[in-house]
Amino acid sequence: MTVLRTSSLSRRGLLAVGGAVGLGAVLAACGDSDEKGSTSGSGAEKSGPWSFKDDRGQTAEAESTPKNIVAFIGVAAALHDYGVEVKGVFGPTRTTDGKADVQAGDLDISKVEVLGNVWGEFNVEKYAGLAPELLVTAMWEKDALWYVPDQSKDKILELAPSVALWAAQTTVPKAIQRHEDLAASLGADVKAKKVTDAKAAFEKAAARLRAAAKSQPNIKVLVGSASQDLFYVSLAKTSADTLYFQELGVQFVEPKVNEAGFFEELSWENVDKYDADIIMMDNRSSALQPDALTSKPTWAKLPAVKAGQVIPRTTEPIYSYDKCAPILDALAEAIEKAKKVG
Repeated sequence: MTVLRTSSLSRRGLLAVGGAVGLGAVLAACGDSDEKGSTSGSGAEKSGPWSFKDDRGQTAEAESTPKNIVAFIGVAAALHDYGVEVKGVFGPTRTTDGKADVQAGDLDISKVEVLGNVWGEFNVEKYAGLAPELLVTAMWEKDALWYVPDQSKDKILELAPSVALWAAQTTVPKAIQRHEDLAASLGADVKAKKVTDAKAAFEKAAARLRAAAKSQPNIKVLVGSASQDLFYVSLAKTSADTLYFQELGVQFVEPKVNEAGFFEELSWENVDKYDADIIMMDNRSSALQPDALTSKPTWAKLPAVKAGQVIPRTTEPIYSYDKCAPILDALAEAIEKAKKVG
């Protein structure tokens, strides 16, 4: 399901490109973009007009640098890592027990207005009340604004300029760069020690993952996501994180995807269709986690499960160096320690 035009994927699929079950949302194909923002990222405040060319090819403009920013929660978390704060957020922000969702990162959710927490929920009145100067979100399909509902998108887009940044069929470094471009345009000092240290850690983690993949070339990784009725196996090249892991040498299971081209749905009776040494499981709150699958006998029999080689997958990464470096390190460690069981 897209937000600006009808997708060829059904809501029933409830699947992100990366294999993550979405609550009524489907991540579809998208392209890459090397378009840059309009500023150099020195962190200096600009007194004149502000503009930023986003990944739709559209230029958002304002008379001055926007301060009242509203963003999809994952993008807000990335901007926070660069020192840019937002007034409001939408998308998975709080879990059912009131804690911060994994997609909130280090963002203090008590200090932002939550306009919507689930797919299809966006309080337009609260949004207007924030006097928004900029709306920012992810884009999984060309021109589709992630978690901006179809039924209210026109009203929402009338209230402030918008920016959309690719979240699929790009790679992690490119996605981080685009978020950094935006943060810089909004006044972030992207040369600050915190940022450069995080970038160095990211580059070190990438080198570690490349070395791990090279040292364990026979280890095969399956990208999975679980619902009550189905187990989804995703094609790695359709998501920014796993495409990047492939570029670093990680070997993935390649499922026989459905006509949409992103994933294969398996019944729990057929969950053992593919041999895998490591299973990466969608860590979002919308997907069943491994500890909820103990009642599925076929899950418990999988070689990777029996070997304890199941790890979380950050299906919607927060695109800052600070948040992506640990993702690379975690996969590198899993591959370094993995035994061939598939």
